[in-house]
Amino acid sequence: MIFLSTAIMSQTQIEHHFQQLIDLFNQTFSDDYQTQLVAGDDEPIYLPADETSPFHRIVFAHGFYASALHEISHWCIAGAARRQQVDYGYWYCPDGRDAKTQCEFEVVEIKPQAFDWLFCEAAGYPFNVSCDNLEGDFDPDRIAFQRKVREQVLWYLENGIPERPARFIQALQSFYNTPTLTADRFPYPEDL
Repeated sequence: MIFLSTAIMSQTQIEHHFQQLIDLFNQTFSDDYQTQLVAGDDEPIYLPADETSPFHRIVFAHGFYASALHEISHWCIAGAARRQQVDYGYWYCPDGRDAKTQCEFEVVEIKPQAFDWLFCEAAGYPFNVSCDNLEGDFDPDRIAFQRKVREQVLWYLENGIPERPARFIQALQSFYNTPTLTADRFPYPEDL
């Protein structure tokens, strides 16, 4: 059961605050997965349980709502073995990627960003695809990347959303009182 106040929301305007996501995530997953969402002061990171905490922690950046949704997306992708490693055992290639490295980055970001978009829709929050390469030596094709992300969203809607993201979507929809996710809620990027 969700014990969050919905008094800050109205029919025409939804106020989004990262604490809502912390409460929703922790109420949904803390017991079953010993995982908690935590607001961080720096860059995002995933920390498995250790001597400082009995909980695995998804630490999102600078208290940003969108960062929290994106980091939850990565957690939803990571399998049980990956969730035992700092940052799921992945090495992050920082901003400033060349075209080849950016292409590789985008391939592994399609599924997390698809969950990200589903979460945004379920929360009534605007989604912006992230190429995450502001310092790169070329301009990534955001529209082409978002089309790939959209195709993955449509695949999930048609074939089924995995258990963890489906549970979080249900929690978001219940709290924010948003409609069922259907393909028409995910416009083709040229239509944005």
